[in-house]
Amino acid sequence: MGIVASVTNDAPMLTTAPNFRDLGGAAANGGERVRRGLLFRADALSRLDEADLAVLEGMELRQLIDLRTVFERDRAADRVPRGAEYVVLDVQRDHRTGGDLAAVFADPERANALLADNGAERFMHEVNRMLVGTEDACAGYRELVERAAHGPLPLVFHCSAGKDRTGWGAVVILSLLGVPREAIIADYLASNGRLGAVIDWMMGMVRTQGIDADQVKPMLEVRTEYLETAFAEVDRVHGSFDGYVAGGLRLKPETVSALRERLLT
Repeated sequence: MGIVASVTNDAPMLTTAPNFRDLGGAAANGGERVRRGLLFRADALSRLDEADLAVLEGMELRQLIDLRTVFERDRAADRVPRGAEYVVLDVQRDHRTGGDLAAVFADPERANALLADNGAERFMHEVNRMLVGTEDACAGYRELVERAAHGPLPLVFHCSAGKDRTGWGAVVILSLLGVPREAIIADYLASNGRLGAVIDWMMGMVRTQGIDADQVKPMLEVRTEYLETAFAEVDRVHGSFDGYVAGGLRLKPETVSALRERLLT
């Protein structure tokens, strides 16, 4: 519990974005800690009510990074706090996992075909391989790190649920900062508790549409094995995380040094 509490800042910050949280507080190798109040991760910011929007404006956010697809952005545009630069880094773009899933789930026949024979689990493993391996994903995460290292702060990055695309972005940044793998996994898994009410609501909604909710559930959660698939893809393609940083993300050493100097204390 200590690791989870120190990394995930369990107290909710926003009522209408329950997976919004500070990446700060984690202990890094060498006795340093990730600074608080500079980097945040989140779920969708399209549903913010006035009170939560005021909270973000009070934080004086300077960058809002949207990792979602065009379908998601068109359907639910972010509410951008005053003073924040809005930046789209679509890490799925033309990949087949970035299709219009809302349209699929509006059609029970298509949805049940997708989900048959553990389809949801296969989809999630493919998503995690894609987040490591495609050029669009690497370009998006490279720019996310560059903006965290060199751009104005505070910064928030998000997708729809704040668990997969945002989760891998958090993995990349925390890994570059030297946070131990155990704590990184704890941060990743914390989305399940924060999104519990949302997951329950979505399960009920798909049932009313004639879709097998139990088959959908693997897409609504984060699981250790999903993250293990991403790490395995890193090792398969690049040999190591350092190889991924250099050859996949193509981050300059000076950018990584600037990130660490800026975000560790």
